[in-house]
Amino acid sequence: MPKIETFDGASFWKNAYAHQRGKLLKKVNVPEDQIIALVNKKYMELPAALKYEIETSGLNKNELQ
Repeated sequence: MPKIETFDGASFWKNAYAHQRGKLLKKVNVPEDQIIALVNKKYMELPAALKYEIETSGLNKNELQ
């Protein structure tokens, strides 16, 4: 079985600027009005379903720079 890759959302979120966080949220199909509210929150304050979506999205940091 192939290894499942996960995106380290917590470390990315901690080190990212707001526009990079917004780009990540757009990639996981978060509506624009919610992106504005979520970019300034801490990663642990995000809903569990959204964190799961981010971590299993298959994205890498190079796509978000």
